Amino acid sequence: MSDTRLSFKEMCARFDVTPRTLRYYEYIELLQPEKEGRARFYGPREVARMTLILRGRRFGFSLEEIRQWLLIYRQKGTRPQLEAWLKLADRQLDALDRQITDLTAAREDLKSLRATAEEELSRLPEA
Repeated sequence: MSDTRLSFKEMCARFDVTPRTLRYYEYIELLQPEKEGRARFYGPREVARMTLILRGRRFGFSLEEIRQWLLIYRQKGTRPQLEAWLKLADRQLDALDRQITDLTAAREDLKSLRATAEEELSRLPEA
């Protein structure tokens, strides 16, 4: 793999994404590779953006939120982008905390129902 530019195939392999995903990110203008004929090449900027995109997805951000956040840098610079990031991160942290609470409650309910079923099963005659 080249240190300066990755081919389409190398980009898919490096980030473990499908060609369809990579094409879609280009279609919605999250990525803008260099094009030479039909070939696409991804430089350091696109590699960095892909890292941010996948990290944002892992944190639960929508592609539109990621796109808007990346656009802020191009239009307004670093400070507004970081301010926007802090707001997005705070909102997402709150959402993740709610999900953790909901999952913990669901897990406890399921454990309780399982224990009840196990108890009932132990009272039934064996087949």
